[in-house]
Amino acid sequence: MRRIVVMNAKGGCGKTTVATNVASRYASHGVVTALFDYDPLGAGMRWVRIRPTSLPEVHSVSAFKRSRLNVTRSWQLRMPPGTECAVIDTPAGLDHQSLIEHVRTADSILVPVLPSPIDIATTADFVRDVLLVGKARTYRTRVGIVTNRVKTNTLAFKTLERFLATLDIPVVAHLRETQNYVAAAQQGVGIHELKGRRTEGDADSWARIAEWLESEPATKAATSGMGPGAESSRRNHGA
Repeated sequence: MRRIVVMNAKGGCGKTTVATNVASRYASHGVVTALFDYDPLGAGMRWVRIRPTSLPEVHSVSAFKRSRLNVTRSWQLRMPPGTECAVIDTPAGLDHQSLIEHVRTADSILVPVLPSPIDIATTADFVRDVLLVGKARTYRTRVGIVTNRVKTNTLAFKTLERFLATLDIPVVAHLRETQNYVAAAQQGVGIHELKGRRTEGDADSWARIAEWLESEPATKAATSGMGPGAESSRRNHGA
């Protein structure tokens, strides 16, 4: 089973946009897909709820909710039967223990970043934490950057490019500034599923993301639960 985690310490950088579009793309290719929403804002869960029933199903897990009485964390985070791909949407400001657990259990991590000075500074610190605190290379977890809301002919983008060149991780794709992503979020669809809009300019970016995600086989063993708290819950409760 493939585990894809979308992470950045900065809020509002497009984590849910990337997570929902990755999930819908896998589902549209016949892959049994689950979206784990760790963000208390619950945008990923809302997207799943409004997703048209005529489209391939994306299962959802409310990972941000507290476990009910007598329900273990492991049970709460259990995989829907037959899950082949898990996409994990994380909140801003992850603590170190949660970061380490997400890195340890992921096959690939996508880090969205906006072309602003604040986002660049925050992302630099976050990437350092993923590599040093999370020990991504030790766990053989691949990390890739996805730039978001970019206008390639601007000074802000040139500044972002210079910053990205200093990182020892690949830039997977650039997502352009477009209202297509807003429309997709409002309809519970992926950008490739939008009707009546010109999305040709976005197709190449998502083809690059898909190619990068699939360029290495999934290596992390499937478990009944996943993410922060699941492993300790299994040990403590015998789940």
